[in-house]
Amino acid sequence: MDIIIVGCGKVGQTLAVQLNNDGNNITVIDLNAAKVNEVISRHDIMGVVGNGATQHIQREAGVDKADLLIAVTGSDELNLLCCLIAKKAGNCHTIARVRNPQYSSEARFLKDELGLAMIINPEYESAQHIARILRFPSAIKIDTFAKGRVELIKFRLPEGSPLVDMAVKEVVTKLKCDVLICTIERDGEAYIANGDFVFREKDVISVVASPRKANDFFNKIKYKMRSVRDVMVVGGGEITHYLADILLRSDIAVKVIEKDQKTCEDMCTTLPDVTVINGDAVDQEILLEEGLSNTDGFVALTNLDEENILLSLFAKNKSKGKLITKINRIDFDEVVNQLDLDTIIYPKHITAESIVRYVRAMKNTIGSNVETLYSVIKDKVEAAEFIIKEQSPIVGIPLSELSFKKNVLVAAILRDRKVIIPRGHDEFMPGDAVVIVSEIMALHDITDVLKKG
Repeated sequence: MDIIIVGCGKVGQTLAVQLNNDGNNITVIDLNAAKVNEVISRHDIMGVVGNGATQHIQREAGVDKADLLIAVTGSDELNLLCCLIAKKAGNCHTIARVRNPQYSSEARFLKDELGLAMIINPEYESAQHIARILRFPSAIKIDTFAKGRVELIKFRLPEGSPLVDMAVKEVVTKLKCDVLICTIERDGEAYIANGDFVFREKDVISVVASPRKANDFFNKIKYKMRSVRDVMVVGGGEITHYLADILLRSDIAVKVIEKDQKTCEDMCTTLPDVTVINGDAVDQEILLEEGLSNTDGFVALTNLDEENILLSLFAKNKSKGKLITKINRIDFDEVVNQLDLDTIIYPKHITAESIVRYVRAMKNTIGSNVETLYSVIKDKVEAAEFIIKEQSPIVGIPLSELSFKKNVLVAAILRDRKVIIPRGHDEFMPGDAVVIVSEIMALHDITDVLKKG
């Protein structure tokens, strides 16, 4: 596909690299020549310096032949204008990043009237992600496949867990759990699970299962399962507004600590059921006085990464609740991940992943059958959902007889609403939704996981 990306910030750069690795032809547009040159010098990507909201610059970038234009500048209005011009100049599909809640409330109107293929709101997407984690506090990350019938859950193995010193192949035999262990992260390294791999304390593990069987698995390894009852949030920004609204609808009590008085007043008006505290959360006494030690969940959502990290480290020392930390900058994610902060969310990553999943889905019309895509371990392991076509050459062959490439795992099969954790005797059938976990990036067809010849 020919794709134009307007905006060379962190999201734009992440998108450009990932979509380029997927085999697409990418052209980036930005007013900042240094940013454009940085991208095109490192990757096989075209670049145009200029205003992406002008017909002249878009035509220079090839909008008349483009399949898709993605506008991810820092301005909602500019993004919408870019998409409007692209529809008129090239009649291509368009995606706009829109962050303002006022625009988000009219997302359907804007999408229909401007002919947008997709509107992505990073703050709302982040809030939804946080809410899923708070409903299952043991998890670091939860992704869903097959319309929610299959879950990929990432969690950290605690001290004293029954899994410690157990081999992967023993999970089914000893615990009698119908789940599949996909990946293990240990000491900065990532591994596709094999049967002989032995678990250690603090391993980060990803499992695939149906929600019911996942619950059974976590009960047997004595992992905390219940949803949180109350949450303390620091920071009264847009993510907090969306998150509070979602949690309140799930009967979860929300307390927000925000130092700006005007923001507090606005929140009291728009979310009257939220307890709002006007104060600086950096003051440890305020956190303790407001019940940090007893809260089920603590979420650091200020605009400063350093402040969020410090707040979460303090909360970890004073609370046994679920900790979630928002990080905006993605440059030092490897360093941040070593701080053992429980769950870390990167809104920029969430935005990029949502757009990439949409692009993969678009490719279905030109031969790809990827339905859903998630990054399990950044730049190392992906999980992709495929729909098995009737004419596929792998239909009706036992998995044990198929020659898969190295580090490929068939994680789950959904057939007639039934989730199958596959074993060697299982076969693919037409219409099956299949989840593949692999180190191979840019999969387009289920047959890409097979050895050639």
